Amino acid sequence: MRIAVAGGTGVVGRHTVDAVREAGHDAVVLSRSTGVDLVSGRGLSEALRGADAVIDVASIETLKASAAIEFFTAATGNLLSAAADAGVRHAVLLSIVGIDRIPYDYYAGKVAQEKIVEASPVPWTIQRATQFHEFAAQMFARATLGPLHVAPRARTQPVAAREVGERLAALAVGDPRGRVADFAGPREEQLADMIRAFARHQGYRGWVPALSVPGPQMTGMREGKALPRPDADLGRQTFAEWLAETAHP
Repeated sequence: MRIAVAGGTGVVGRHTVDAVREAGHDAVVLSRSTGVDLVSGRGLSEALRGADAVIDVASIETLKASAAIEFFTAATGNLLSAAADAGVRHAVLLSIVGIDRIPYDYYAGKVAQEKIVEASPVPWTIQRATQFHEFAAQMFARATLGPLHVAPRARTQPVAAREVGERLAALAVGDPRGRVADFAGPREEQLADMIRAFARHQGYRGWVPALSVPGPQMTGMREGKALPRPDADLGRQTFAEWLAETAHP
């Protein structure tokens, strides 16, 4: 099969492309680096020519609901319009567990994106996943008070980005299934503990206090609203196993 991957150079996108190719299929990377701009639609028609399926893992870094909604509406809307014109038979979207339970600005964009997929003429599958193991590294870098790194308290069930990529690739070669069971890591973790473990692994020896950070995302996560549904499918790699194989300075 010929499978296009929107956002194929990102954290999970790279694993998705690898999984598609390891399964013996032809992967087409849709990104600005390959001449495709999802927001403007530039290069989409040419890139999707002959594609059997498309996997959408494109994302944007923003904390504003308006920017997130604008990006996902344009990017996914253009992608699906071009996919329909090209005769693509299956669209697979990666979404996030809890986006309809946590009033977080970025999640508003993902909710809008899901609605676009559900209204698309292209048969579709939506896979919601929990945070990746890399979330600890992102929070260590972002959650700071002046020179101090802090560890937000939150409940999470992190999953390996590689396993998410493998799952998306497997879904793409199958029949469209609508919204499938959530995909999560093998066990629940405390985000503060993950951040502290990552800091130590990186050689950081400073104090990393655990705090109940305000705001809708962390509040919702402390309340368990980002945890998977009881019928979720679970991955294999734990956060500790991921950390052990992650390079450090």
